[in-house]
Amino acid sequence: MADDWANSGSGEVAGVDLHVELTGAGGLRAQLMSALRDAIRSGRLAPGTRLPPYRGLAADLGIARNTVAAAYAELVEEGWLTARQGSGTRVAQRAAPAPIRHRVDPVRPGPQRVLHDLQPSSPNAAAFPRSDWATSTRRALASAPHDAFGVGDPRGRPELRDAVAEYLSRARGVRAEPDRILICAGFAHGLQLLTQVLDGPIAMEAYGLDFHRNTVHANGIDTIPISVDGHGAVVDELRATAARAVVLTPAHQYPTGGPLNPERRATVVDWVRSTGGLLIEDDYDGEFRYDREPIGALQGLDPDRIAYLGSVSKSLSPALRLGWMVLPDALIDTVLAAKGSRELWVSVVTQLALADFLRTGAYDRHLRRSRATHRRRRALLVHTLAERAPHVRVSGIAAGLHAVLELPPGTEKSTVRAARRLGLALDGLHRYRHPATTMPDRDGLVIGYGTPADHAFAPALDALCQALPSP
Repeated sequence: MADDWANSGSGEVAGVDLHVELTGAGGLRAQLMSALRDAIRSGRLAPGTRLPPYRGLAADLGIARNTVAAAYAELVEEGWLTARQGSGTRVAQRAAPAPIRHRVDPVRPGPQRVLHDLQPSSPNAAAFPRSDWATSTRRALASAPHDAFGVGDPRGRPELRDAVAEYLSRARGVRAEPDRILICAGFAHGLQLLTQVLDGPIAMEAYGLDFHRNTVHANGIDTIPISVDGHGAVVDELRATAARAVVLTPAHQYPTGGPLNPERRATVVDWVRSTGGLLIEDDYDGEFRYDREPIGALQGLDPDRIAYLGSVSKSLSPALRLGWMVLPDALIDTVLAAKGSRELWVSVVTQLALADFLRTGAYDRHLRRSRATHRRRRALLVHTLAERAPHVRVSGIAAGLHAVLELPPGTEKSTVRAARRLGLALDGLHRYRHPATTMPDRDGLVIGYGTPADHAFAPALDALCQALPSP
C-alpha cells in the first residue's frame, strides 16, 4: 500500500497524533497490531478514524516504517482497518461488534422527554445571532493584539471593559468607568466572588433563585429573606435585620415581576449609606421592558455602595458564560484577589467578540429584534389565557422574558404534575420561595415565554391551557 500521507521533501512528517503503547509478547509488529486492536475494540478509536501515515507513526514510536506498514496491511486483511488511495488508512466501520448495553428505564414522573419548554431559563436558542456573532468574532481575531493570546488578565480584556462601560452608561444609567469593571462568567460567578469577601448575613428577596441562595450558603454566609409584593422588595424590613448586604432585582423582581418603586429605591440607598452595607444589584433582564422605557439601574444613585452585576445570559445566551461586575472602589482589589491572578473563567476570544458586538451596534440591533419578538409572544400568552383560562390572573408582564400565573390555592402541585404528563416543562412558584420566609404561600406558575422556538410557542401554550385547573 502506498503511504500517500507522506509529506515528501519537506523534512517534516505529516499526519495526526496517536497514542499507542507497545507492550506484551511478540515482536514490534505483533505488539503494534495488538495495541491497535485493543484501541478499536474499546472504542478509543472510533469507526472512520483516520490513522497516521506509516512514516509518522514509525517516527513517533521509534520503529521501522516497514513494521508499521506490515501491521496496517495485516489489520486491513483482518477487517479492522480499511485503506484507499487518497483517503489514507482508517478504522473500518464495523471493525468490532458493538458492546451489549442493558437498557435501564429510569423512573420519571410523566413522559420520557420534554415536548414543550416554558421554563424561564434562557432566551430562544434558535434566535442567537450566529451570523453577526461570527462576523464580530472574525473581526475581533483579526484586530486583536498579540498579548490577547497570552495569560488572561483577571480584570477582563480592556476592549470589553471599555465597550461595557459605554453601553451600561448609555443604556442602563450605570456609572461604569472601565477601571471599576471586572469581567466574570455571569451573575452567579460574581455573587460567588462577592460572598468570598463579605462578612455577616446577606438579605435576599423572599422569592428568588435557589441556586443564588445556595451560592451564598456555600461560602458559609446565612441569608435573610425579605418580603416582596407588587412594588418589589419590602426594603423597610432591612432595618430589623442583622444583614450587612442585600441582593435585589430592582428593575424586575425575579420571579414575581414587580419593579422596585421610587420610594423603596430611595429607602434602600439610605439603608446602605447609614449602615455601611452593600447592595448587590442583579440586572438580569433590565433591557427588556415593553410598556415604557426600561427603568434605569439603581447603581447610579450611589456607585460607592452598590455593586452592579449583569450578563448576556438573557439577552444573548447563557452558553457564552459572560458577565460583568461594576464595583465600588473599596471592593475592587479584594474581589480581584478572590478571582485570582489570571483569567480562569471567561474565554478571551468571547470577550473580544462581545466587545466588537457592542461597539458596532450589533448588540443594540439584536435587543430591538428580541424585544419585538418577546412583545408579540407576551401578547399571545395574555390573549390565549384570556380566551381559554380567564380565571387565571397573569402578572409580571411589563418586562422580562417570563410571566407569573396566579393559581387557586392548593392547585400548584397538581397543575405541575398535569403539565409533566403533557410533556410540558415549567416551574411552580413554590420552588422560588425562600425556606425561611414568613410570607403567605402563593400558588402559581412561572412561565418563560422567551424559551421556545417560534414554531413551538403556540403548541406550548395549548399544552399549558390543558394543564391549568378548571375554574
